[in-house]
Amino acid sequence: MKIGDKLSGQVSGVQKYGIFVKLENGQQGLIHISELRHGYVPNVENMYRIGDKVEVIVMGIDEFNHKISLSIRALHKQKIGHPILHKHFWTDYKDKIGFQTIQSQRKRWIDEAISEIIEK
Repeated sequence: MKIGDKLSGQVSGVQKYGIFVKLENGQQGLIHISELRHGYVPNVENMYRIGDKVEVIVMGIDEFNHKISLSIRALHKQKIGHPILHKHFWTDYKDKIGFQTIQSQRKRWIDEAISEIIEK
């Protein structure tokens, strides 16, 4: 086994900080909570159960204590942002319609306002 290998395994333990996975070759590795998926993980216990099958990638192997770091997140491409559901292109056609209406009424409104001021 080497860094970058894609392996299958079975969840053998679930902790608040991540999950332990027993790999096909009998070795055990840890997937830290930050390597479970892109984004926030609210509760590991709700996502995985002992016995669940998982696909992982080897992120690191500590040669001194033989600890294996695994990742599920590295197998999935990160989606950035939200999909564009509707493109909005700036135009002034609505502004022209609205201001033309006001412009055509402006002189009458000013005359009415001046008349009211003079009467008072």
